[in-house]
Amino acid sequence: MVGPASHQGRRMTEAFRPSAPHAGAEAFRLRKTGVLVLADGTVFEGTGFGAETAAVGEVCFNTAMTGYQEILADPSYAGQIVAFTFPHIGIVGANEEDIESTTPAVRGLVVRAHAERPSNYRAKATLDRWLKRHNIPGLSGIDTRKLTARIRETGMPHGIVAYHPEGRFDIEDLREQAKAFPGLVGLDLAKDVTCRQMYRWDETPWRWNEGYGKQTAPSWRAAVVDYGVKRNILRLLAGSGAEITVVPAQSSAEDVMRHAPHGVLLSNGPGDPAATGAYAIPMIRGLIDRGVPLFGICLGHQMLGLALGGETKKMSQGHHGANHPVKDLETGKVEIVSMNHGFTVDRDRLPKGVKETHVSLFDGTNCGIRVEGKPIFSVQYHPEASPGPMDSHYLFDRFAKAAKERA
Repeated sequence: MVGPASHQGRRMTEAFRPSAPHAGAEAFRLRKTGVLVLADGTVFEGTGFGAETAAVGEVCFNTAMTGYQEILADPSYAGQIVAFTFPHIGIVGANEEDIESTTPAVRGLVVRAHAERPSNYRAKATLDRWLKRHNIPGLSGIDTRKLTARIRETGMPHGIVAYHPEGRFDIEDLREQAKAFPGLVGLDLAKDVTCRQMYRWDETPWRWNEGYGKQTAPSWRAAVVDYGVKRNILRLLAGSGAEITVVPAQSSAEDVMRHAPHGVLLSNGPGDPAATGAYAIPMIRGLIDRGVPLFGICLGHQMLGLALGGETKKMSQGHHGANHPVKDLETGKVEIVSMNHGFTVDRDRLPKGVKETHVSLFDGTNCGIRVEGKPIFSVQYHPEASPGPMDSHYLFDRFAKAAKERA
């Protein structure tokens, strides 16, 4: 559980204890087995699956048609409830390879149709079983188009997903829990999903019918600051020849440099970059002063922007999906990328010496920066993902080249 509102998270509450003696008939009406209740009182009724519990968070929609297990296991979704626009989720089941973290931080999910019987040779379990294992409630059978249109028009609401097999809920209590959720602005969630101590990584990218490999002959050293790092970022680094040390989010510049890295990657992660920046910005500035090559991804991009003197701001609906067109302003190339962020670097407030390199073709928001004359750059999107399928992998090669020049 994450953030100061963790007591409102995945727990059985008075909101759906059908035997509560003080509740009247109006409070515990027989309904469908799952609900999504928004802070303004809007109720979506459907069929619950996954964990029999309730979870409160910020509701966003994701437009990806594939990769639902990777999305749900992305630590960047801490504090959020994901509604998929693609109608059928669960088709390929779940397995132990397509995950980005050991303990998923997503609060809950909402789908139009839940595939109860997956069909894929790699499936080891159903999505329902995987959600139960990680205590994540799901809701299916609602009009996700209506929910998506609402988010597009009014922004990401606070809400609560609840699943009870007998379909009894105290809707008013659930609404109050949704109203009490503080939101993500001002929340440092990276500290909740980061590693607790330093560790090494040597797993390389997945190959068809071979699985993951292992880096046995590294040619340079990388330190990764874990704000909620996705495993495939580490795999691509290892695949580029890196010997990888992962350090906790609250590490100092001295802690990072103790491992003598040739390059430092600032990872993705959840929450408000300004809140995480309270301890991350001094560390990043310390690394800049030492001249070490830096590569930022997602939250790492936002905090690099802050460390350089820029500003970030909350987005109305954010970017969540695997079909986002981003233009490289320096080459003219358009990349199809995966995104997951609710904050953005303000492109109109970039400091002198910091150049915008990438921009979203959906809404014109900033998607990349670099420091002129220095091996320091970052992108807002996820170059380790493969929607393009490999449009953005060149960024890892660029980082490796800069680091090897320092080696």
